[in-house]
Amino acid sequence: MKPSFYDLNYSDLETLVNQNNLNHSAASALFNWHYKKKENRPCVDKLSKAAMAFFNDHFDFSLPEIDTVHESSDRTVKFLFKLKDHHKVETVLIPFHNKYSICLSSQVGCAMNCSFCFTGKQGFTRNLTTSEIVGQFIQAWRWLAANRPGEERILNIVFMGQGEPLHNFDAVKKACEIFLSKHGTSVGIQKITISTAGYIPGLERWSEEIPGVNLALSLHSPFEEKRNELIPINKKYPLDQVLATIDKIPLNKKQFVTYEYILIKDFNDTAEDAEKLGALLVGKSAYINLIPFNAFPGSHYKSPALDKIEKFKGVLDTFKIPTLIRTAKGDDVLAACGQLNSKNAPNLP
Repeated sequence: MKPSFYDLNYSDLETLVNQNNLNHSAASALFNWHYKKKENRPCVDKLSKAAMAFFNDHFDFSLPEIDTVHESSDRTVKFLFKLKDHHKVETVLIPFHNKYSICLSSQVGCAMNCSFCFTGKQGFTRNLTTSEIVGQFIQAWRWLAANRPGEERILNIVFMGQGEPLHNFDAVKKACEIFLSKHGTSVGIQKITISTAGYIPGLERWSEEIPGVNLALSLHSPFEEKRNELIPINKKYPLDQVLATIDKIPLNKKQFVTYEYILIKDFNDTAEDAEKLGALLVGKSAYINLIPFNAFPGSHYKSPALDKIEKFKGVLDTFKIPTLIRTAKGDDVLAACGQLNSKNAPNLP
């Protein structure tokens, strides 16, 4: 089986070109063709016949196949991608102001088993390759070009789909390098956000290997006992150790760490929870996303009423921490936060 072209970052490609005595311009020509122009046919632009033959002979240019597409009433789009080994993953396009954010998956399933997340119910199968991560972006862009022409503007990339991104650090890192390359998609460094449940081995690599990219922590409770129930790896990597590791990550000017907090009725939605959360994060370069729980088949959690959510935010406001109540998008097609599951998802209209 040929290796995938989409597993190569720009440095890999330059090395390969030099090792095979190809014209040095081949690397930029290929990245421009497949990433900037997002072409899926063989490159015919500024590429020598020798380079064209070499890459066509030695590399696979196929990408994950779109299996199904579900469009929400709010124009959110959920893709189910089929991989070469027939496993599947979900990806979401989230609209905002005639532009899109894309929520990428990094694993088939997830090993974290968070109780509020539908993905965790399907268990962990394997990590995605770089090409499978990058492929989600390119195929979603192509779908927009074909189905919503003029709207193919994916400005933000969030690794908040299926899987724990830092559990698949190497592939996620290389995908970021490809997205950031000026020769390709040229995504701005602060337009990429990687979310983690608090996987410390990945956080410890962050500063040296992916500096500048935005970090989001799934926090969900400032109390250890509650967080243990929601995020089982908290027992191995306790919140105080996670926060201490995050505090060592250098931030750019005006850059924040986003702390995600799923609000669950009668569990973590009290004034006491809010006070503890505020005291925990006050003084940090923090931004809080309050996310009302999104129900999924078989879950026993419920979302609090809106007035309870607003009271929770009101407590946090007293700590002068920027806080946003996130509106669910795509929940009618199980595309909202915590609802992705490519194995056990019910059939949708």
